[in-house]
This record gives sequence, C-alpha cells and structure tokens, in this order.
Amino acid sequence: MMVKDPVPVLLGPTAAGKTRLSLKLAENMGGVEIVSVDSMQVYRGMDIGTAKVSKEDRLRVPHHMIDIVGPQEHFDAARFCKMALSAIKKIKACGKKPLLVCGTPFYLKALLWGMFDGPGAQPQIRRRLRRESKEKGVEALHRRLKAVDSEAAQSINVNDYKRIERALEVYETTGKPISRLQGTFAGPPRIAAKILGLHWPRAELHERIEERVRIMVERGLFDEVRSIRDRLGPQARQAVGYKEVIACLEGKMGAEEAIKLIARNTRRLAKNQIGWFRKFPVDVWVERESNFSQTLAKCINVFEN
Repeated sequence: MMVKDPVPVLLGPTAAGKTRLSLKLAENMGGVEIVSVDSMQVYRGMDIGTAKVSKEDRLRVPHHMIDIVGPQEHFDAARFCKMALSAIKKIKACGKKPLLVCGTPFYLKALLWGMFDGPGAQPQIRRRLRRESKEKGVEALHRRLKAVDSEAAQSINVNDYKRIERALEVYETTGKPISRLQGTFAGPPRIAAKILGLHWPRAELHERIEERVRIMVERGLFDEVRSIRDRLGPQARQAVGYKEVIACLEGKMGAEEAIKLIARNTRRLAKNQIGWFRKFPVDVWVERESNFSQTLAKCINVFEN
C-alpha cells in the first residue's frame, strides 16, 4: 500500500512538547486529525504515566490509536501498522489530513518502511531454547540476550519469553543483533511522508523530564498504577513510570527512589529515541524555542510548503 500525498510526521523524544505542539498544528492547519505513534498510549487506563492527551483535547482535535486495547493485552508493531494504516485511509477518505505524532521510533519505522523481514522460524533452535527455559528459567535466556544485544534486552520484559526467543533465534541465525537489523531501512517508504523533528538541547530536555515526572506524581501516578496493577500484562508493566511504581508498591524500594528511577529511565528512553530518530530521513529539524509561537510558525511553514 502506498499513500500518495505526503503525510506530515512530527517526531521527538519524550517531554519534547509534541502533544501541545501537535494540537496547535492541527487547529492552525485545519482539517487535521492526529494519529498517535506510541506503543503505550494504545492502552486504556494508562493515562498519567504515558502523558496521554486529555479527553478534553481529544474533543478539540480527533485522535486515533489511543485507548484501543486493554492493559492486559499484547500489542506489537504489526498490529499497530494494520490499524494505523486503516486510520490514515479513513481520515483521507473523509477529506481530512492525518498528522502522525511519534514517540515510538520502531512503530514509525514499521509503518513507513514496513516490518523487519527477518529469518524464518528455526524449529531446532526454538526447541533448544524452550528446553533451556524450563531447566534454567526464562531469566537465564534474558541474561544471555543482554550479553549479545543489550538494546533489545532493555526493551523486552524479562518474562516475555516469546520476544526473547525470537531475538536469540535471529542472533543465532544471522550473527547480528535483532535491534540492529530492526534499525535498517530497506527500500523506498510505503507511505510518502514529510518528517519534522523536534529538538531540545540536552540539558533543557533533562530539565523538562524532571518537571514532567514531578507533575505526573502530583497528578496521581502512584494511585493510577495501584488501581490497574492487577490488569497490567507483561508488556504494559515494562512502561517507564509503571515498572518503577510497581516495584515500590511491592516493597522493593521507597517512593523517593522510585521517582528518581523514573526520571533516570526517562532520560535513558529519550536518549534511545534520539538515537533512532537520527537514523530517520528527517526533512527538517526544528530547534524548540522558548517562544512557542515562533516554533509553531516554523512547523506550519515546513508542513505547508
């Protein structure tokens, strides 16, 4: 499938201000509906910890790919692509314009360039890995993955056997980390896009992250996690902000330590996002300025010209 007209894409690390900017872009450009490209905002009930756009703002500007599955469900890039492509088609069919707002680089890569075409299933390897998992535990396989592909291990829950198995299978078959293979761009995009990247100086972005975490806690992050903890599946439990609070609620650390870890892990998440985004064919990088109106005007000019 190839969407002919370029689709505007706004990307940037967590805490870069994408939500506020995207709402104003949609209102000023007219006839725009937002498609969220975020692996955790798809989950219902995970609102504060994912900095999800409010229901009031969703009345201002229609949003897609938010609150579409329960927090106990498994959700992956393939499912996201299928649903997001359908949303883009429907938006265009109604004479509107989609605006993709991305915080999950891998989902955007899969959507624009297609899924990573890795080696097929290797029954012999899978049988051996399953046997090892039963004998030594899935944690042992996760430690092995961490040794050969720390980036993949960081993004995969220690109990997510299916993804651990696949990552090890790919490494044993190709000799290359799955995280590196997933980051390659093969062939032309299946969706024509105009990509705008939002950039903050590192020190300022870190300050924004600290402030964001503080606001989340004040708004009731701990109460939110407490209320849905029993319904969170392995994937949702790995979200930054949730895994730390869960550890606190389970008595593994105090609240202050959990808050510090949330800020630290959010900074690491932002660094990882930026690393991915630098590989993308971004048309224009916009330096986020303290003067919001100037930044907005620059972005509108990029998308409309």
